[in-house]
Amino acid sequence: MKVISGKYKGKKLLGYDLNGTRPTMDRVKESVFASIQDYIKDSIVLDLYSGSGNLAIEALSNYANKAYLVDKSKDAIKVINNNIKDLKITNAYVINGDAINKLNDFIKENKVFDIIFLDPPYNTNEIDKVLSIINKNINILSKEGLIVCETTLNIDYDKYNNLYVYKNKKYGQKYVNILKTK
Repeated sequence: MKVISGKYKGKKLLGYDLNGTRPTMDRVKESVFASIQDYIKDSIVLDLYSGSGNLAIEALSNYANKAYLVDKSKDAIKVINNNIKDLKITNAYVINGDAINKLNDFIKENKVFDIIFLDPPYNTNEIDKVLSIINKNINILSKEGLIVCETTLNIDYDKYNNLYVYKNKKYGQKYVNILKTK
């Protein structure tokens, strides 16, 4: 697994074999980042269910201002910290904890994000829970904010009245939907 573009392009990342995670494939990541490229520079990124930190690190490589990486697995946190240390990244904030609890903490702290990556465990309703919270607390997203959702579930995004599907694509059994604020 490598960083595919930006200042860390070609650098190897640990975590492709991290138990309980499935890193985003390079071709999917390349397509996603091509779709959101105009939104990355100077952005504040939240990577919930971060795993290896692959997506947030790619955003930082493409000049995101800072990234918050959240995962409840202590093993994942060790991998993220090692990846950040190896790349000498200083604008990443690694948080060990439950994604939904941390999202609620960020809401209470009035944090605002430009890009939120959601890649929860497949075949769970985590993505629906998180999107419901964001939809009710839309100010957690900047005016032109994006949510990048990766899931195997075909989700009805129309029920989120503050969000709409900006772009979507299917890769095998996986859906990648990019949502924007209305």
